[in-house]
Amino acid sequence: MTHEVREIEVKYRVRDLSALEEALARCGAFLSSPARQDDQAYAENGWTYEQSKLGATFARLRTQQERHLFTIKRPLDNAMACLEHETEVTDREQMHHAILAMGFHPTVRIVKTRRTATFGDMAICVDEVEHAGIFVEIERTVSGEESGTAVQQELDTFARSLGVELERTTDTYDSLVRAALALA
Repeated sequence: MTHEVREIEVKYRVRDLSALEEALARCGAFLSSPARQDDQAYAENGWTYEQSKLGATFARLRTQQERHLFTIKRPLDNAMACLEHETEVTDREQMHHAILAMGFHPTVRIVKTRRTATFGDMAICVDEVEHAGIFVEIERTVSGEESGTAVQQELDTFARSLGVELERTTDTYDSLVRAALALA
């Protein structure tokens, strides 16, 4: 029997970073030191941004502190409720070519500085994303039986309880960076 892990998240544009940092600290969620992440996003050949992400499979190759992670995500309930599989790889360049050979094409490069914290069973990521701005992601990893939209409602309730002005977005970082670069 396989155990399907799903990552469920909500994402918000942050208007006042210091207010968010203070609100997180008040509830005991202390942010880590910053780490730079360099992500290359990939989509299945034939998929374009004009199409829905639901049911499509996406890949990501991330480098952080000389470690390379290969991730596959498949949005189920919506673009932020995904079946996810991830593993470390030793050679980013070779993995890039393997991803291309598997039938994916590169879409957007996402470079960000990330600080993380945990609060209960939630992971909190504060990201300064090149070209797109500052965001906070709040996520939980759940089993396949839980409703992604119900978990997102719980995560949104927590976000709103912080008392900080946040603008929720349903766009993923690749879509946000792509849109920002199109305006540049």
